[in-house]
Amino acid sequence: MPNALAAETSPYLLQHAENPVDWLPWGPEALERARREDKPLLVSIGYSACHWCHVMAHESFEDPATASVMNAHFVCVKVDREERPDVDAICMEAVQAITGQGGWPLNVFLTPEQQPIHGGTYFPPQPRQGMPSWRMVLDAVAEAWRERSGEIREQLSDVADRLSGASRLTPADAVPGPELLDAAVRGLGERYDSVQGGFGGAPKFPPHPSLLFLLQRAADERPGEDSGTAGRAAAMARHTLRSMASGGINDQIGGGFARYAVDGTWTVPHFEKMLYDNALLARAYVEGFRLWGDERLRETAERTLAFLADELRGPEGGFLSALDADSEGVEGRFYVWTPEQVRAALSSADAEAAIAWLGVTEHGNFEDGATVLEDRGERPDDETVARIRAGLLAARSQRIRPGTDDKRVAGWNGLAIHAFAEASAVLGREDLLEVARRAAAFVRRDLTVDGRLRRTWSDRETAGADTSGHGGRARHAAVLEDHGFLLEAAVALFEAGGDPEDLAWARELADTILNRFADPERGAFFATADDAEALLVRRKELDDAPIPSGGASASRGLLRLAALTGEARYADAADGWLRLAATVAERIPQAVAYALLALDERHRPPREVAIVGPPAARAALVAVVRERSRPGLVLAVGDGLDDRGVALLRGRPTVDGQATAYVCERFSCRAPVTEPDALRAALAG
Repeated sequence: MPNALAAETSPYLLQHAENPVDWLPWGPEALERARREDKPLLVSIGYSACHWCHVMAHESFEDPATASVMNAHFVCVKVDREERPDVDAICMEAVQAITGQGGWPLNVFLTPEQQPIHGGTYFPPQPRQGMPSWRMVLDAVAEAWRERSGEIREQLSDVADRLSGASRLTPADAVPGPELLDAAVRGLGERYDSVQGGFGGAPKFPPHPSLLFLLQRAADERPGEDSGTAGRAAAMARHTLRSMASGGINDQIGGGFARYAVDGTWTVPHFEKMLYDNALLARAYVEGFRLWGDERLRETAERTLAFLADELRGPEGGFLSALDADSEGVEGRFYVWTPEQVRAALSSADAEAAIAWLGVTEHGNFEDGATVLEDRGERPDDETVARIRAGLLAARSQRIRPGTDDKRVAGWNGLAIHAFAEASAVLGREDLLEVARRAAAFVRRDLTVDGRLRRTWSDRETAGADTSGHGGRARHAAVLEDHGFLLEAAVALFEAGGDPEDLAWARELADTILNRFADPERGAFFATADDAEALLVRRKELDDAPIPSGGASASRGLLRLAALTGEARYADAADGWLRLAATVAERIPQAVAYALLALDERHRPPREVAIVGPPAARAALVAVVRERSRPGLVLAVGDGLDDRGVALLRGRPTVDGQATAYVCERFSCRAPVTEPDALRAALAG
């Protein structure tokens, strides 16, 4: 008989709806039952694409004997970490404090008052490799609670303060100076893998926040000159981008990046594909192409965007969360190849070219002699490459596909909107802008209920969920990262397309951040809104782990919005987060790299560019602004007849009926120009 998870919409929770465990979703019913029965909460956290989550579920949660022990002694709660990052963050910090490590599945035992008793990650069904079995853990916690629950509660009386994240930190007295940016590049260089790119060893994760920071610093590089840390930043960023693009972590056939590589060479991935990884990496590859004109980087960017549009987009225009690592119960089976499979899919000549180019061998580099494809051999001509990819993709499409987590997460959709909007501007592709606009329309229409943003949406028809357009379900209060990522996305959309409605949306998001997430006493932003569900503690999440922190994203969005509107209150709020990030930036720059990206923009000379005239006439001037990376610059476009409520366009008419550009600093503008070369000179001055 299904448990209470059958009424949920999360694919991860639904994966456990038939377990013999009496799972409840996190919420009032579970908390009240724990209080009423005076039982510990057993909170098990994961996500649908998590391989080891599937393993533990099969070994333990599907076992009736194990389930009976869980049901007898605990109130069992399943949490999708992607739906409830607030619950996950508290439990993760608790487990890291207890065990020194974290990850998913995450299994935590809490008192009825939500204080952590014990926890860990994966537990096997039988003791092995120094790990106790899951039954041993269950029995030990149940016995401890039965015999000394009062003592446990007393010992945990002050635990809330220790789990408050960055809320405990005292912000710096002032925003750090630009010297911190050079120090951060040097600090990243100390951990840099000069052979394979990236930072550290196996397992190796795409370092998106650090990459985006390094790419922005690299914009100051001047070929042929000693560019100092800008040159070092450029070298690290470009080498990492090229290494990842050529490795097995990048799907050489269908496009898109896997979550991480299990080795240090980007060869064998953990095969799950996440929306957030690919959105952030698409931005990085687009920016790399703009900096260096490297066509391989452009190809990777466009293939990554195509993967998102083709495989992770719903019919309503929103983006889905992830593709699973497993198919047919085996990790990676969908993606790997043997020589025989390649030869069966292609003509003889193309097969041999593919085998040489993609490194397919008889012994393989994965299990059972299969090969994870890499772009490290001799690449055939473009026409042959296209045929090989099309042929292998057609053959792969006949295989059983990995599962899809089809919930739409507000903030991750913001990351995708941002990527498509920026790519449309840099690559000159209107089709990419249309993808971004459709996704933004979906978020504004279907993820907003009674004027408030929700975290997740699903088109699953499930009893008890809140109704929102398209027959979908919008659930859970949005957190800071949702608002921050969407704020950046709205600004990027406005700059790419010039629609004042996008700027108005950015204002709405920014005002919500200031009104509901800001800390009026110590500055910066809480991870949850002032009216969100009360948990053990209200945290501030400082680290980029593994995606930009919500506060860092909000700060960058607020800085760009201040530049577009001239409203200092947005920049002042951003400074609060930068002062908080300064407390750790010098010691561990990789932990707050996206805040450093915002700090970099904060210290650049403010420049606003207004370009007015009919769209076709102003295109050449807009192209000048976008032809190279110009960190800190913001762009507004209009027809020169009506400012449509955009302050930067106010009082900016065309000159002699020609498309006209105004280069401004704090809304004080130079003489207008009408020729591309004149604009180029003005931007260089």
